[in-house]
Amino acid sequence: MRTALITGITGQDGSYLAEFLLEKGYRVVGVVRRSSTTPYERIAHLVDRMELVSADLLDQSSLTDVVHDLQPDEIYNLAAQSFVQTSWTQPVLTGEFTALGVTRMLEAMKRAAPKARFYQASSSEMFGKVQEVPQREETPFYPRSPYGVAKVYGHWITVNYRESFGLYAVSGILFNHESPRRGLEFVTRKVTDAVARIKLGLATEVRLGNLEARRDWGFAGDYVRAMWLMLQQDEPDDYVISTGETYSVRQLCELAFAHAGLDYREYVRHDTRYDRPAEVDLLVGSAAKAKAKLGWCAEVNFDALVRMMVDADLERHRIIGR
Repeated sequence: MRTALITGITGQDGSYLAEFLLEKGYRVVGVVRRSSTTPYERIAHLVDRMELVSADLLDQSSLTDVVHDLQPDEIYNLAAQSFVQTSWTQPVLTGEFTALGVTRMLEAMKRAAPKARFYQASSSEMFGKVQEVPQREETPFYPRSPYGVAKVYGHWITVNYRESFGLYAVSGILFNHESPRRGLEFVTRKVTDAVARIKLGLATEVRLGNLEARRDWGFAGDYVRAMWLMLQQDEPDDYVISTGETYSVRQLCELAFAHAGLDYREYVRHDTRYDRPAEVDLLVGSAAKAKAKLGWCAEVNFDALVRMMVDADLERHRIIGR
């Protein structure tokens, strides 16, 4: 039985990855921060099948101890301050978790389990002000937020540890990936939750930032499969994971509201408070390398993803209202 250690296991990607690895027969261990509360909603259905250990990305010794004790075969570093908007109001904290936290995890692996395989969650936000369309593994980075800058650091320190110390360390440059487990602060979930509340008479509008921003949106359940595939290859390498299609926030709204029999134009309001200080106008990736070398491609398309999320939010609010 192989052991997988996952940071960020309580998040969207962590929960889907844990499910995926448990189905493959892994011993799954999640790293959680010590807290007086237990925000395990996304993994509540899994906690009896896996283990949780306490450590902190801000504390080197706790990470090294966990890696030493567990001797994992695979380490998935998914933890980060992951909300772009927050990175402008908390840039230093974002850097500590999203950038230096990667170094601490790599250092823990180098010291305590150098034969393990390491996955770093890189991001399409590293491309920012895009230098070519579509974005590939070779596309230069031009991040447009403290979050994007921190992710660039995390990406390159992973490359550096691979080349400097011979570690099996890879980065998955994942484009936007969503699901019913996405946090309510993210635009896709903000929209689908608003659709459900408006449909059920619980709200009358939703306020959003730039409606013309375009993103390459996929399903998180598809993308965790790519993470695993990257760690099964003979040699470590980095991969763009994307659908290759791009849609605007406006198109997202149109589809989500229409699925509930509503016209988005009656309910969506632009609010400058949600505009970014430096906007990322267009992200669309080419996953040609992942398809050729990993045999990976997205299985859930944009329409199906949005309908899945709207249906889940409608069901959730109906249950709450009973």
